[in-house]
Amino acid sequence: MLNVDMTVRAARPHIIVLGNEKGGSGKSTTAIHIIVALLRDGFKVGAIDLDARQGTLAGTLAARRAFVERRGVDLPLPSFRAVHRADLDHRREAEAEERARFEAACAELQTEGAQVLVIDCPGADTFLSRHGHAQADTLITPINDSFVDFSMLAKVDPENHDIVHPSIYAEMVWEARKQRFSSDRGKIDWIVMRNRLAAVEARNKRDVGETLNHLARRIGFRTVKGFGERVIYRELYLQGLTLMDVREANIGISLGLSHIAARNEVRALVSTLKLPRPSLNALPAEEK
Repeated sequence: MLNVDMTVRAARPHIIVLGNEKGGSGKSTTAIHIIVALLRDGFKVGAIDLDARQGTLAGTLAARRAFVERRGVDLPLPSFRAVHRADLDHRREAEAEERARFEAACAELQTEGAQVLVIDCPGADTFLSRHGHAQADTLITPINDSFVDFSMLAKVDPENHDIVHPSIYAEMVWEARKQRFSSDRGKIDWIVMRNRLAAVEARNKRDVGETLNHLARRIGFRTVKGFGERVIYRELYLQGLTLMDVREANIGISLGLSHIAARNEVRALVSTLKLPRPSLNALPAEEK
């Protein structure tokens, strides 16, 4: 039985989930940069948008495809699926339908040869979000580098910044970890990404970092530096582009030191994911 489980697990794509119940933290921006970076590293990537109603990731990838077709440039594209919420009155029936839609999307992308699935979750507590979290191998939670967003992880004493108790979201991740281990003995590597980092060292920045490190030891996540507050991220995002695309896209942007630093931020994040190099054995026969 053990050998069978290991065989099934080996065939499963590595699932990266972007999750945060607070909007505006940069989940979709992070998702598109991870997707493109992994494509350029040689991985076959599948992307899933679990917030199909808002469709932020879906819209970004659609803009990227439109740019490729309009400009006639060769930019890497992932396979993509959007999973919509079920429009059913009974909760159990709706959840069963949403679970089936999610599993069908994953199965289709795996059949197409995806080695990594990048899943963008809605910024709200929904069944699809909880179910997506429970499938993760790697969970990335971007937060803006302030105590405003820190409350999404834990309640903090305003006087001394001591941690009072974990947040509802942290408890949800704990439940997702239990579900994941129960289903296939898998573990979720939880990464909290400090996003929109200020270039200047400040007391608030130090305090957030120290409190995050304390909470990381308490509830079990890793902290990594994310993306700085740079205009280039927002400018490229509207066209579905990333800093890795600038030269090929030929959009009149010269890479300066700030742009190179931003690209290094993306590379540093991807390196923390600890993914194995793409294997030829995982590719469809016609692509080997």
